[in-house]
Amino acid sequence: MASSAASSASSLSNAIPTLPPAREIPSTFAASVKSWWSAGDKEGAASEERLLRKLPYFRPAGSPTTSPDGASPVVARSSRIDLSDPKKYINTFAIESTTPSPQAPPPAIVLHGYGAGLGFFFQNFPALGRWAGSRGTSLYALDWLGMGRSARIPFRVKAKRDNISGRVTEAESFFIDSLEEWREKMGLEKMTLIGHSLEYSREVADDPVSGASDADHAEVASMKSVESMRAGQRAEKRKESRSRRFFTYLWEEGFSPFQVVRSSTFLSPWLVGKYSSRRFIGLGADDTKAMHEYILNITLAKGSGEYCISHLLAPGAHAHLPMVDRIAALKIPVTFIYGDSDWMDPEGGTASVENLRQAGNGHGRMYIVPHAGHHLYLDNPKATNELLIKELDRRHV
Repeated sequence: MASSAASSASSLSNAIPTLPPAREIPSTFAASVKSWWSAGDKEGAASEERLLRKLPYFRPAGSPTTSPDGASPVVARSSRIDLSDPKKYINTFAIESTTPSPQAPPPAIVLHGYGAGLGFFFQNFPALGRWAGSRGTSLYALDWLGMGRSARIPFRVKAKRDNISGRVTEAESFFIDSLEEWREKMGLEKMTLIGHSLEYSREVADDPVSGASDADHAEVASMKSVESMRAGQRAEKRKESRSRRFFTYLWEEGFSPFQVVRSSTFLSPWLVGKYSSRRFIGLGADDTKAMHEYILNITLAKGSGEYCISHLLAPGAHAHLPMVDRIAALKIPVTFIYGDSDWMDPEGGTASVENLRQAGNGHGRMYIVPHAGHHLYLDNPKATNELLIKELDRRHV
């Protein structure tokens, strides 16, 4: 039996095409030009797959769909889900149970934030995959339409500039309508959404957060912890450097960093490399290079969904129609999670939970993850994963 399993694993390994390692992050003009020249759809697909192959049960296109020994509780695949419009498709990553349970909870759907992609969650997939396998359910991660490796169709809003409500509705519908059509295509009646921020992030200028450890656990937000966060944010604001204030100004006035990078042509890999080397300093060398390749390729892709920002946000990065003022209409459990060094004001989460409560929905919660910034799933994946699984199970007891 052992010999047969080893032979099966060896055959499967031989059937999976190899991928070259990620390139070194460019530090010279020549290296930047070479990296820029090779970027494109093919390299983008390879950079994403490089991150997903960290999962031992991931099966690339064209490879056998079963696990080597038939014992893995899940199998992971990537696919492109075509929508009714032939120009639209959603890049989809699925981790599916090999033994689905009739009592399984609804699948979890992971949705990335502004300008990112599903590959950003590569440190969260192992834990979420174990959850899917043990519960006999599925986990899906999507690239929003117009972002990541989903279709980069033109983003247009027909509402006039002074029609704020119309602009917001059209911008939100660009994403929500495609998600709903994807849900129908996948035949899902229910799903639990795990989403990151679709607002501007000042990650370009912010310092990375470090210090995460196995002892970290997310804590229920309290008045004291929220005020501590806000005091830290005020202190950071006072000591902002000129360069950080400049970047913050550009972000708040609606300039897209992706536009800046794309217009830099040959220098764009070098610019992205400056960010990658700083932002992912906590990852190992190979993971940092892999993330750099991934970010570079989705950043250089045709601009599309990123242009939603000026319709959703007013100058100063404040929402035209804040969710806190609309959230009372939801009759489902909602959980807000912040990093303790997050740049976003936690008061929005606190007020949202209170508005839900006043509307009769007592299933709103808010947590703070230690040693984490806005991208808490990257800064402290262990504490974030632990909380996500806790919340997923809380909804389906």
